[in-house]
Amino acid sequence: MAHESHRKAAEHHEHAAKAHHAAAEHHEQGNHEEGHKHSQQAHEHSAKAHEHSKDAHEKSQHASVK
Repeated sequence: MAHESHRKAAEHHEHAAKAHHAAAEHHEQGNHEEGHKHSQQAHEHSAKAHEHSKDAHEKSQHASVK
């Protein structure tokens, strides 16, 4: 169902935002290794959010055609 995909996308967006904040804090403290780790996590969550968003969009489009 589209609503499940929307929920999963939202969760991944929230995780990505938290990881971005953590990365920024670590970079500001000069801990670039840890900052890079959090940046990578943010990227992964953003990619998953994108996939769930595409899935939700496709399901919504398909449902409206019926």
